[in-house]
Amino acid sequence: MTDTTVGQAPDGSSPAGGGLQAIEHIVVLMLENRSFDHMLGYLYQDAGNLSPAGQPFEGLTGTESNPGTGGKPVPVFPISPSTPNAYFMPGADPGEGYGATNSQLFGTTTAPSPADATMQGFVTDYAYTLGWEAKEGWSIVGGTQPADIMGCFTPEALPVLSALARGFAVCDHWFGSVPTETLPNRAFVLSGTSQGHMDDKTKTYTSPSICGSLGKAGVSWKVYGYDAQPLTKHNFPDLTSAPAANFGLFTDFQQDAAAGTLPGFAFLEPSWSATGNSQHPNYDVALGEQLIHDVYTALRSGPGWNNTLFILTYDEHGGLYDHVAPPTNATAPDDSAGEYGFDFTRFGPRVPTVLVSPLIPAGTVYRVPAGATPFDHTSVLKTLEQRWSLAPLTARDAAAVDVGGVLTLATPRTDDPLSGVIVPVSGAVTPAAGRPSHLQEVYADLLSRQLPAGAAIPAPRTEAEATDLLRHGLPAQK
Repeated sequence: MTDTTVGQAPDGSSPAGGGLQAIEHIVVLMLENRSFDHMLGYLYQDAGNLSPAGQPFEGLTGTESNPGTGGKPVPVFPISPSTPNAYFMPGADPGEGYGATNSQLFGTTTAPSPADATMQGFVTDYAYTLGWEAKEGWSIVGGTQPADIMGCFTPEALPVLSALARGFAVCDHWFGSVPTETLPNRAFVLSGTSQGHMDDKTKTYTSPSICGSLGKAGVSWKVYGYDAQPLTKHNFPDLTSAPAANFGLFTDFQQDAAAGTLPGFAFLEPSWSATGNSQHPNYDVALGEQLIHDVYTALRSGPGWNNTLFILTYDEHGGLYDHVAPPTNATAPDDSAGEYGFDFTRFGPRVPTVLVSPLIPAGTVYRVPAGATPFDHTSVLKTLEQRWSLAPLTARDAAAVDVGGVLTLATPRTDDPLSGVIVPVSGAVTPAAGRPSHLQEVYADLLSRQLPAGAAIPAPRTEAEATDLLRHGLPAQK
């Protein structure tokens, strides 16, 4: 496929100055565990995978497939609003760690050398995952089959995400920073490294975050949880020690946007509960559509809209199907020890990423030229560093490509791509309701580490217990 970019120099960097200097607020919403094809693969299929501007789009043709457990091809298929349990697809939580990701990409839990991904192991890995999850009593929608991992949403099923992707810019070559699960990828978006860690067993990092760099440069920043203080507050030392004014809830974000008091950098978390809006499988994707809508509406309605860049992305692919092999030209961070023998020179699978600003032309497909370092989560860091002249945190974000070149309009647009869009409603409750989610358990563990030596709190047994703990914090110690 021919690479076409908008407003980028041949090396993929922003043009000198670019439109980035017009931006005063960079807002990032990072959702959970969805691949690019799964959420946006059908975005331009009806137009032959060309945007309205004639730019090629690396989407689905409808002919893609993976071999099933018996070797017979299992084709990709559309998830429409009428698909049974559409907003809970693929019906269970797919495998998402390093071994599972290797299985999906290479058909084996150990990556071969050279690591040329075939992207043909998604159905067989999901079959394996469904088997052990059923034995351990995990939440699985009735009737779920291994073939369901090949389901991908149509634009009609995700009208909010799709309207923003069509109405502003979609990055069809944005990759997870590492081929594994949530916490390492979330570490990369704020710190440029996971310090060699490749799974969620490690929950805190000693590396500095971009928030510390911003603060030292006099640039305001704030991390917003949805309905509880943000998990991110406990991941990095310069966030843990930051003043309470640097943290808030989603209602605070809405108020800040309305009042024109948004910080230079805002990082948003979803609700982490099973009935929340993170879009983690098998939770309600429609609730995430509402969250995306609410973030965009708060920004567009506020006085800072013309000077805002909203980056909507997902931390990792979550084991969901994608047909594009991750590149192998990643730069390893300076400090990577490398669990599982991983050397940090290849990216994770593609994740959905949409860039929103009134300075972006509608219908933009935004990627770097062929062979250049692709966009990944450290592109967020590089964009912040370019905008406010900050030093890179690691070799990875030093080598990253910023997204400032997408801001090509001299005059802000006044149209609204979400005008008339109706947010979908699933009309059901996730079958995982009542259980603590994985990230609620992570958060509870982080809170328990703050207790004095010898003190302990019981791990939350239910969603209600976990939600109460995250909202109200640790009980008073006697």
